[in-house]
Amino acid sequence: MATPLMTGLAVAAAAYAGRYGIQAWQAFKARPASPAAFRKFYQGGFQPQMTRREAALILGVRESTAVDKVREAHRRVMVANHPDAGGSHYLASKINEAKEMLMRKSSNTGSAF
Repeated sequence: MATPLMTGLAVAAAAYAGRYGIQAWQAFKARPASPAAFRKFYQGGFQPQMTRREAALILGVRESTAVDKVREAHRRVMVANHPDAGGSHYLASKINEAKEMLMRKSSNTGSAF
């Protein structure tokens, strides 16, 4: 008599464990992506002299991005960090400096203009 009872308890425990495992897997698949993986803004300190690489990191674009995309990225980052909306004046100046750096024509094009 003890054997069928133990078998029944084992089957019930396996069923509950399977159910819990399926629910955990579905919750894992439905979770939002980790914020560190989709970090949109530059999270580092600033260099004394801004480079094109740092400017691109600040705006979240590539160094060779088109001018209209630089303007769009500048607007997006500035809205998030504007001094009137609780942002820092220093960050706003760095964001503007990054935009100016990327809007300039590169000096290594070989063109006089």
